[in-house]
Amino acid sequence: MLIKNGRVMDPASGRDEITDVLIKDGLIEKIADGIDEKEDNERKLIDATGMVVCPGFVDVHAHFRDPGQTEKEDLATGERAAIAGGYTSVVLMANTVPAIDSTVMLNSNIRRTLDSHIHIYHCAAVTNSRQGRSLVNMEALKEAGAPGFTDDGSPILDTDVVREAMETAARLGMPLSFHEEDPAYISEAGINAGEVALKFGLKGADRRAEISMVKRDIALALETGAKIDIQHVSAKETVELIRQAKKNDPDGLIHAEATPHHFSLTEKAVEDIGNDAKVNPPLRTEEDRLAIIEGLKDGTIDMIATDHAPHTMVEKRRSFIAAPSGMIGLETALALGMTNLVHAGHLSLMRLIELMSYGPARFYGFNAGELKEGGIPDITIFDPDEKWTVKRFNSKSSNSPFIGKELTGKVHYTIASGKEAWV
Repeated sequence: MLIKNGRVMDPASGRDEITDVLIKDGLIEKIADGIDEKEDNERKLIDATGMVVCPGFVDVHAHFRDPGQTEKEDLATGERAAIAGGYTSVVLMANTVPAIDSTVMLNSNIRRTLDSHIHIYHCAAVTNSRQGRSLVNMEALKEAGAPGFTDDGSPILDTDVVREAMETAARLGMPLSFHEEDPAYISEAGINAGEVALKFGLKGADRRAEISMVKRDIALALETGAKIDIQHVSAKETVELIRQAKKNDPDGLIHAEATPHHFSLTEKAVEDIGNDAKVNPPLRTEEDRLAIIEGLKDGTIDMIATDHAPHTMVEKRRSFIAAPSGMIGLETALALGMTNLVHAGHLSLMRLIELMSYGPARFYGFNAGELKEGGIPDITIFDPDEKWTVKRFNSKSSNSPFIGKELTGKVHYTIASGKEAWV
């Protein structure tokens, strides 16, 4: 494959130039000007004029609902959604039904994605059945291929269990990802404890639910030497806690992710859109949104993750209290980043690419997130200025608050291991 005349951008090296990329025998053979396009008649030619050629995006936080809830999403439809969004690597959470808490469950899902067009990884749970009481066999699950551990969707309230998990993960050299919401501070999930909740006659989810657990887990990580990801940051105080922790973190243990919906929307979206804007942790205030953007800008938050969370239309049409929290995000992530971060003047294009590729790949130690000669050809090609309206999805679900919105930035090619990916 030969990619001609694209703006090649690589956060790892700082490369930013109009040039060509030659892929041969499963590797990036050459990045240079004027590569002869007539050299091999069998070679696929992509004219990337006017487009950005960058490392394939890496999502460290997605749900494909398979097994157990395949009416919402399955491995095949989730993969299609990822490809449409420019993702060449996706890390799936362990809150399937049943949970990925044993080598039997993990091996089953790994086998079913061996022939995927992109790289699909399966996290294991931290605790058995994600109940927060006893640890899984972390060593066996590491050996079986789990890239990390998370009880995402459920907080682990028992501090002793968290400490034991962190000590074990540190010994094994494995990362942990934490859903930080203490239910003691939540009256109704999915809506911020603020003005909109009051209009609904609700108390909502107080920011202290997140802040209290983040304080605990940062302290434990620095104490035990565990590498952790604070998932889907939603509150300005959380951003500051992470910022201060990183100043005293020479080993790079503390990491954090922000979702496109948390840097794009506020609690007002719940009032304007309804259940499709219901998410855990909730959308909060404009002050919180801007604090998250500042965290992305200054390196406090080092990853953008979608938290792609499909639900059926029937579920989302229930009353607000009965409807599940979550929204899909793989297919709109780039455009939301371009629209609300880059074109809005908050982030450089290179920084956005870093947050969507190099940063997430580094957290898990994946051989991804870079464009270099001799490297793996996981590549995303997109038009940074193309406008499009969100109408339909490759996901099995359509629970998105962005339907009908005009966004800027469109993926044209997703190339994984040197092959154009599509299902």
